[in-house]
Amino acid sequence: MLRPKKHGTDIIILELLKQLQNIPSKHEFFLYTQANKQQPVFITKENMHVDISRPASAYVWEQQVLPAAIERHDINLLHCTSNTAPVGLKLPLILTIHDVGYLEKWMLRYGSWYQRFEIMYTQWNMPRIAKMADLIITVSDYEREKIIERLQIPAHKVKTIYHACAPHFTPATDTTDLETYRKKWKLPERYVLLFGNISPGKNVPNVLRALNILHRQNKLDFKLVMPDITEEKLQRLLTFHELQHLRQHIFLTGYIPNIELPNLYRLAELFLYPSINESFGMPILEAMACGTPVLTSKRGAIPEIAGNAALFTDPKNPEEISEKLYSVLNDRSLRTAAKSRGIKRAANFSWHKTTSEIIRHYESFLS
Repeated sequence: MLRPKKHGTDIIILELLKQLQNIPSKHEFFLYTQANKQQPVFITKENMHVDISRPASAYVWEQQVLPAAIERHDINLLHCTSNTAPVGLKLPLILTIHDVGYLEKWMLRYGSWYQRFEIMYTQWNMPRIAKMADLIITVSDYEREKIIERLQIPAHKVKTIYHACAPHFTPATDTTDLETYRKKWKLPERYVLLFGNISPGKNVPNVLRALNILHRQNKLDFKLVMPDITEEKLQRLLTFHELQHLRQHIFLTGYIPNIELPNLYRLAELFLYPSINESFGMPILEAMACGTPVLTSKRGAIPEIAGNAALFTDPKNPEEISEKLYSVLNDRSLRTAAKSRGIKRAANFSWHKTTSEIIRHYESFLS
């Protein structure tokens, strides 16, 4: 949560903490985390305390350091916000499970050795702690059904509470600001935005195959902007699929801080998110809130989150992806309608609503 380059769960926890400070409460909150160069400057309320311990492995910190700190502060309720928790606690436990996909064996084939160790730890911990937890919060009805089936958890113990996107994701109000941002990051004049990585679920190879189809048809008249992927990983991907000639059509930005992402969405002609599986799909809401049309897939929780506001394609069919890309990019009225629907859809989700519901569950254990 305190690391400089924040993603997914980091952002989710930060938004929850901000809202916990905005909603009046008679309780005291203790935030437990590990040391980092960045200090938790987002904590401003007197009833919220921060306990920062020395860095340790995921197992040592969660199973030894955290229980000791909980006992020291005489905590009445623990909410673990990212899939795992200490075993053997003697106090009420709320566990947020974002995705049981971490339990799949193929997850151990990707990422650094440290990331693989974290996956191994999750695969050991999650099935055990899910049965011990007093309440499991998850992020979509789709994921709720998976948790109940995969972990054999009673249905009444698993509740869906949707995420939202941060309030700085809004439609553009100043075109001058947009052009300044374009020059800062040297963004192309016309681009499709894709958040891609080497995880198979993100489906980048089929996107590259779709680009290649457009390339062969002389229809590839835009750049694909991909944040937060390195040149080395992209080259490895292109070489493996023998698509090195597409490199000139791909623009890498490197890591862009979350607070600066709205303009990246706003300047895009289209946000492409053809995931094979998602437990929620936060970037879909972020793009919609910024007024950017979304082309995504009807897989996992995506239809539940996107509703009728997105445009859909078959993520396993590169031909269809290429056709949808070309037709959407060349139909202004279609993009305008999708923009309007997206802004309305994103407004249905709010961190205030999410946090209020979480607090209601806190109260049920503390009353």
